[in-house]
Amino acid sequence: MAVELPALPYARDALEPHVSKETLDYHYGKHHQAYVDNLNGLIKDTDLDSKPLEEIILHADKEGKAGIFNNAAQVWNHTFYWNSMTPSSGGGAPKAGSKLAAAIDEAFGSYDKFKDEFATAGKTQFGSGWAWLVAKGGKLEVRKTANAETPLTEAGVTPLLTMDVWEHAYYLDYQNARPKYIEHWLENLANWDFAEQNFEAA
Repeated sequence: MAVELPALPYARDALEPHVSKETLDYHYGKHHQAYVDNLNGLIKDTDLDSKPLEEIILHADKEGKAGIFNNAAQVWNHTFYWNSMTPSSGGGAPKAGSKLAAAIDEAFGSYDKFKDEFATAGKTQFGSGWAWLVAKGGKLEVRKTANAETPLTEAGVTPLLTMDVWEHAYYLDYQNARPKYIEHWLENLANWDFAEQNFEAA
């Protein structure tokens, strides 16, 4: 049972002008697909071949199997990233009065303070990586991870939202202006409905 490339939750041009169809053609169609293909090659004819993706990630992390972990985690991280964006009603603050909005105010003081902390995490992640909003013990935290690292490997942590800050996520649209990509992402694309669902399930 091979790992498959999940379908995007929207058309490849749906995030324009903030993320172009050309970026998704490369990022989803080539980078994400390559992680899927590489992972399937690595786990073929092994006990992991029939395991769920999350189980493959945790096993590879525990056993120090870097090649399997990097590809499996990148498959999962990217799928989570696509769902962390929405072409309709994305960006800005979560719905006033929602459980997530209240949790953000409690954890960070305000949405604006959260936004600053999240943006800073993305800007200051040296090299490639991710910025995350996660729940731990009912409290919200902003995290950043390098390369393929993912909060999935930490017990008791539930990812709510992620932003990809690898260069291939933004370079065609923003060149080296990562802060501009982050600003557009937070103002126009962040999928708070998805984050709310994850928070309620945490």
